[in-house]
Amino acid sequence: MLDLTYDTPKPKRIAGAKDDWELVIGMEVHAQVSSNAKLFSGASTRFGAEPNSNVAFVDAAMPGMLPVINEFCVEQAVRTGLGLKAKINLKSAFDRKNYFYPDLPQGYQISQLYEPIVGEGEVLVEMGDGTARLVRVERIHMEQDAGKSIHDMDPSMSFVDLNRTGVCLMEIVSRPDIRGPEEAAAYLGKLRQILRYLGTCNGDMQSGAMRADVNVSVCRPGAYERYQETQDFSHLGTRCEIKNMNSMRFIQQAIEVEARRQIAIIEGGGEVVQETRLFDPDRQETRSMRSKEEAHDYRYFPDPDLLPLEIEQAWVDDIAARLPELPDAKKARFINDFGLSDYDASVLTADLDSAGYFEATAKGRDGKMAANWVINELFGRLKKDDRDITESPVSPDQLGSIVDLIASDAISGKIGKDVFEICYTTGRDPAEIVETEGMKQVTDTGAIEQAVDEIIAANPDQVAKAQENPKLAGWFVGQVMKATGGKANPKAVNQIVAQKLKG
Repeated sequence: MLDLTYDTPKPKRIAGAKDDWELVIGMEVHAQVSSNAKLFSGASTRFGAEPNSNVAFVDAAMPGMLPVINEFCVEQAVRTGLGLKAKINLKSAFDRKNYFYPDLPQGYQISQLYEPIVGEGEVLVEMGDGTARLVRVERIHMEQDAGKSIHDMDPSMSFVDLNRTGVCLMEIVSRPDIRGPEEAAAYLGKLRQILRYLGTCNGDMQSGAMRADVNVSVCRPGAYERYQETQDFSHLGTRCEIKNMNSMRFIQQAIEVEARRQIAIIEGGGEVVQETRLFDPDRQETRSMRSKEEAHDYRYFPDPDLLPLEIEQAWVDDIAARLPELPDAKKARFINDFGLSDYDASVLTADLDSAGYFEATAKGRDGKMAANWVINELFGRLKKDDRDITESPVSPDQLGSIVDLIASDAISGKIGKDVFEICYTTGRDPAEIVETEGMKQVTDTGAIEQAVDEIIAANPDQVAKAQENPKLAGWFVGQVMKATGGKANPKAVNQIVAQKLKG
């Protein structure tokens, strides 16, 4: 079981304001579906290809080209909905969202406004202080991505790359349940973790595979509770949308900046205008991009080229049966099966590769000891070298071998670190390193006793002090370990030193 307190959202007080205010935040996350082909064409979705090399006729809006839906993209959307404990709609439909933009060849985007593929779900967000918040998901719908306009290649003209045009996006729309910048980042992080576990989106925010539009509004204390009772959005204040955020750090900064801007307007006697804004991290400000459009501005209507999408419950059930173990379940199992702390289990389940590495290392071994070596030694060294767990020079079997050597008293923990370093840099087998490098721990009590006797005989003044203050016995332990090159069994050294000092 996860040791969490399910907490109701707490208000975020805004520093510098004359009065008390609360933040209300909703997020629309655009997650690129992990698929080899686009939503309505067979063109590749490979990132980093030459500009305009992954473009089918339908993507370029050539006359007479009709969209053909990619079944795998639908499956990925259903899988995502199931992973978020959401309602799967057996019937959904596609609509045309009409607007002009240079990198949108059709002059419209195929989306799902009225009948989305996925209905209401939820995301459990852990806040790091033992509390958890439940953020409700309103819907998930599929839609086409647009292309990319490039403005920095020529001083007098812009270019368009249509490689991304038609790539399948899942738009995951939350309810306005998020109450502060840290919670917004935690929600996005948890959502990304779930999608990666499911294999439905790689979550790479740098490449634009995952980005968020953040809706921010401010209201007086108690207004959010009135909204919950009435579901009347007017209690929450006028919202502004911060568009295309692809960094959790910037999302937090943008929310703080936008909240202060709105409060300053209201406290100055003005009114916040609903609009879409962009965040400038260098200037730490948001600026107006365009007035906020409503659904009628896009002239939505059912796409005449696509029939309603109908799926069978048996197909959904089959996808559900093949879902992988998700982060919360894996974390709970690690705590229960391996005796890990909540923190260690969170670190090890942060991504699938780390969880898999740990589980392979800990198999048949002391889970806590294995976790300590994975988190402190391996992760620490990989971070220093700017490496990913998939690039680890030390395999789970090798790290498990080091754990075995320590558990069997063949080496001490201190020597284990030296063995790890040699293994990390050379790839050699830990047992072979211990044998050939003469690193095996000294467990012969006779040899240890002789070393203790020599240290005691050479330091009579220190003996007298240690006999008056037993805490000073550690000095002798350190000297013995130094004299034996760190190879003496620490437990045996402590016992023999204590006996000798008693006289």
